[in-house]
Amino acid sequence: MPRFALLAFVLAALALAAAVVSVLAGFWIGLAWILLAGIASNIGWVQLRRARS
Repeated sequence: MPRFALLAFVLAALALAAAVVSVLAGFWIGLAWILLAGIASNIGWVQLRRARS
């Protein structure tokens, strides 16, 4: 797995964890963390597909 894709997936996992903690604490900023997790996940999949081809 390419390093950039791996870092993007790690960032997505951390952002998802931050979103869960933020939403459970009652902060609306958790929605921004969810969006960041989605963008990071998409970047990871694109980089993974690019490395395979």
